[in-house]
Amino acid sequence: MYITVEESDKDDLLTITISDNGCGMTEEQVKQVIDPFFTTRTTRKVGLGVPLFKMSAEQTGGSFNIESQVGRGTKTQASYVKSHVDMTPLGDINSTVSILIRCNPDIDFVFTRSNDKGSFTLDTRELREVLQGVSLDTPDVIEWIEEFLKEQTENICGGAEL
Repeated sequence: MYITVEESDKDDLLTITISDNGCGMTEEQVKQVIDPFFTTRTTRKVGLGVPLFKMSAEQTGGSFNIESQVGRGTKTQASYVKSHVDMTPLGDINSTVSILIRCNPDIDFVFTRSNDKGSFTLDTRELREVLQGVSLDTPDVIEWIEEFLKEQTENICGGAEL
């Protein structure tokens, strides 16, 4: 799973890209997935994640795109106009990434964050090599991940969160 957050004051854009190499979707499913009243889940009748992601980007004058191929995976990308009055704050993306890793220790994540001042990447595949069998959801590992994300964010944001 690849998660990329690119922020540019110069271009007045925040772009979030999420992609995977999973089972992918048919063209029909791609069209359905942006409908809030469609879901493949059997426990509920609505699926709000992708429609809300799309709406939040478009309400700022930004854009949304989803591409998928069966057997190859899916890529979603939302671009937000940062200066738009309807732009909501990014929130604590570092905690979100940390929770994703903690709750899914067997999935590989590559998280990249960039802005006009720099960028950094956290790649769990590299962590697995170093950890030699220690699970990513081990408390010491999660603590290290959280500290790494915090330090790297401070480095590219001039000492403060975006």
